[in-house]
Amino acid sequence: MASDAHYVYVVECADGSLYTGYTTDIERRLAEHNAGTGAKYTRGRTPVELVYKETFEGRSAAMRREHEIKAFPRDRKERLVRESSE
Repeated sequence: MASDAHYVYVVECADGSLYTGYTTDIERRLAEHNAGTGAKYTRGRTPVELVYKETFEGRSAAMRREHEIKAFPRDRKERLVRESSE
């Protein structure tokens, strides 16, 4: 993937909750979450597992999508994850 790619991702935390975030490096960000140095929300909810991602060429488009997904109710996030794996 191009080095200027931007990602919106959803991880499932050990407690079953879903966290949505933005990054330019998925592998690094997952490692940060699992090391307890990622988002405050995921600390204490490790390990996390990547369950969904979208790729964008620009930061602003990715940030808009992150905001949109974060506003989804849980059932809609679950449907998004489920449909992406079919």
